[in-house]
Formats: sequence, structure tokens, C-alpha cells
Amino acid sequence: MTWLGYDRYCTELEAEAGRIADAVYDADLALRVPTCPEWTLVDLVQHVGAAHRWAADMIERRVTAPVRPERADPPPEPDARSAWLLAGARRLNEAVRAAGPQAAVWSWSTDQTAGFWSRRILHDTLVHRFDAEIAVGRAAQREDRSLRGPQSQASHTVAVAPDLAADSVSDLLATFAVIAAREPDHGLRGTGETLHFHATDEGLDSAGEWLVRRTPAGVEWEHGHAKGDVAVRGPAADLILVLSRRVAPHAAQLEVLGDERLFTHWLDNTVF
Repeated sequence: MTWLGYDRYCTELEAEAGRIADAVYDADLALRVPTCPEWTLVDLVQHVGAAHRWAADMIERRVTAPVRPERADPPPEPDARSAWLLAGARRLNEAVRAAGPQAAVWSWSTDQTAGFWSRRILHDTLVHRFDAEIAVGRAAQREDRSLRGPQSQASHTVAVAPDLAADSVSDLLATFAVIAAREPDHGLRGTGETLHFHATDEGLDSAGEWLVRRTPAGVEWEHGHAKGDVAVRGPAADLILVLSRRVAPHAAQLEVLGDERLFTHWLDNTVF
């Protein structure tokens, strides 16, 4: 499995925390987040900062069983809030560096290492950066030309390096594989149906292609080029926006070939 490396994860985590801080700096924190409608901006900031501190605490203590995260609330002042977000990201990075990415630490995944948390929390932070930018109107608007007249609408697009967006797709698929394996009635289980996701950005090679198979026991996936029952192609940024359910497929630069109902079913069952 291709990962980007822990130095890169640490660098990107602090960068993404900074982007969230910048997006919400002058915003009304009571503003609803349309991609997480049960949250306001302050809920989003609290979630991100608390997740950083929770993971850091587990790594620092090398826990071997789950621990309840402690409540961590951001300061109301913009400068203090930005510093609070960055402090949580830096604490997590320092914990991973001090322990080493292979240090044994509890996680809900089959990967029980500090490095798991470095990658997982980065991608959680990345997707929530999308949420923050969409909520405050910083995500670029792109006209959806697949609809006309009163139905036409704009979709959101975000700035993210293609290899980071592709790694986020891999992380998301790994998450769904764990969840589907543990829940016997999970909707992603199937009878051999296959989905092929293909990031069309230059230079990604096999890291930008995924073959997913729904089985009676759960979800299996691997990197590589293969024919699926449905193929979904487009820029890696659009793939992660759609697969994380931040943008609807028709409002992204994606091409869906084959059994579109299978792709719709996949999206309908990827809530966690």
C-alpha cells in the first residue's frame, strides 16, 4: 500500500490546520456548515482541535485500549483560536515523532500504530478544511453545465495537491473496509460487484487508481487498473470531494461509466 510518508503527513497536518484557522478567522462561528448540517463553524473547529489532542494523548500514553476524548473548546478570539488549532496539530506531530510511527498504539483499525493516527487525522482535517471553505464561501465556484435553466447550479472545488487527494481516497477506502468488515449488515457488503476509481491527474500512476470489490464479508480494494462494473474518472480533488460526500457527483468533474446505480448505492452507504 502506497503512503506519502510521515514527514509529509506532519507538514500537511499543520498546513491544513492553518487553512481552517484562516478560513474561519473573521467568520461568524454560528454559521451553519452545509456539508455537515448538524454543525456550526464553532462545532467544526472544536471537532478538529479535539481530534488532534485526543490522538496526541493516546500516542503520548501509548494506550492499548480506547479512551474517551476530553472536551476541548476553542477560544473565541480569532488569534487565540488560530493558535489553538495549530497547537493541537503540532502536539500530534510531536507525539508521532517522539514515539516513532511504528509505535504500538490502540486504534479502531487493524493498523495499531502511531502512524495510523498521523495519516487518519490528517485526512479528517483535510476534509473538514473543505467544509470550512465551503461554509464561508472560500471554495471556488464552478458552474455545473450538465443542468440548464433554473436547475443550473455551481459546484465547489478546492485546492489540494493531487497526490494528497489520492492518498485521502485510499485512506477513505481503508476506513470503509474496516467498518464494513465489522458490521455484518453493512450496506457496502455485496456479492462481487466492482467499482473502479481513477484519478486522471498526471504523475499518480497506480496510486491514482483503485479497484473496489463488494463481498459478502465486506469491502476489498487494491491499487491498479482494471475494469469494474462502474468506473468513476476525474481529478483526484473531485474524487475525494464526491467520495467524502462533500459534493454531489453531477456537480463535479467526474465521468461515470457503467452501472451508475452501483455508484449511487456506494455513496448512499458511506456515512460514518
